Amino acid sequence: MSAEIPSPSVVAVARDDAHRFSKPLHGEIRLVEGHGVEGDAHAGATVRRRSRFKGTWTEPNRRQVHLIQLELFDELAVEGHEVAPGELGENVTIAGVDLPALPLGTRIRLGDAAEVELTGLRNPCVQIERFQPGLMKRLIRRDGRGATLRRAGVMAIVVEGGVVRPGDAIVVSLPAGPHEALPVV
Repeated sequence: MSAEIPSPSVVAVARDDAHRFSKPLHGEIRLVEGHGVEGDAHAGATVRRRSRFKGTWTEPNRRQVHLIQLELFDELAVEGHEVAPGELGENVTIAGVDLPALPLGTRIRLGDAAEVELTGLRNPCVQIERFQPGLMKRLIRRDGRGATLRRAGVMAIVVEGGVVRPGDAIVVSLPAGPHEALPVV
């Protein structure tokens, strides 16, 4: 007897109006085209993350929405790190999709209307180590060939706005080939 694999779905949504590491969970969030998560400190058409500030706020914001997969939390628990949705600063926690394996330009429909386009991998920062000592080593690994694997989620821009809620279905649409791996953003 085989276990039934659930359809990909949204598990949790989070936002915070201040620049804090973890984000509180909400019953829903609104994605705004070209802007990000309404009411989130990192939303905006141009860079909003203080770590990315280079003297002007004119660089396009390629990190409007942070997505992470619930399966990562299960792996981290086995490795001794208890992490819950929103605690790594993500806006959308999903289940059933291997986000870091998706190519650049992949579009993900979240619920009935919202759609994001993947722009890159989140680069884990020192805040992760402050959150839980030893966690950074778990989120940055090396594969069998020695290549660095970043497991702290993916970043996206909003291409279609809409409300996203826990339980919403997810539809993944790959870009036309050839596919390019997600860069670090």
